Amino acid sequence: MTMVTIDRATPEDLAVISEILGEIEAYYGGEAVPGSVDQITAALFSDHPVATVLLAREASEVLGLASFSFLWPAAGADTSLYLKELYVRETARRRGIAGLFMAALTDAASAAGCSRIEWTADGDNPPALAFYEAYGAEPRGGKVFYRMEK
Repeated sequence: MTMVTIDRATPEDLAVISEILGEIEAYYGGEAVPGSVDQITAALFSDHPVATVLLAREASEVLGLASFSFLWPAAGADTSLYLKELYVRETARRRGIAGLFMAALTDAASAAGCSRIEWTADGDNPPALAFYEAYGAEPRGGKVFYRMEK
């Protein structure tokens, strides 16, 4: 049995990240259009990256990704890790990959001195909501999500 590992994406992973971004778009009802390699490069591997991507791998196969950024301030002057996307490819679901990602995110938050991990989940995504509940995370009320397109 091959072991699943979670590690940080490198520029050599651009093609698979692009492919998975297309899968994520399709999962949420859009078109399965791969992400722009130029935009991914700028976001993840430029002089000022805005996010970090972790990949789950089994041998040479990529099973999913988690992307995160750090936020400040969290509580007081603390920092937090914001999980933007956690996606496990359909063929790899129900194998504990999401739990491996959550453990790696907890390690990354601890290494960065973060006081917490935060994320949102779509209310119409019962599998994700069930996973987070089983993981022990509790939904937090009191915040309203806003978005402005530019």
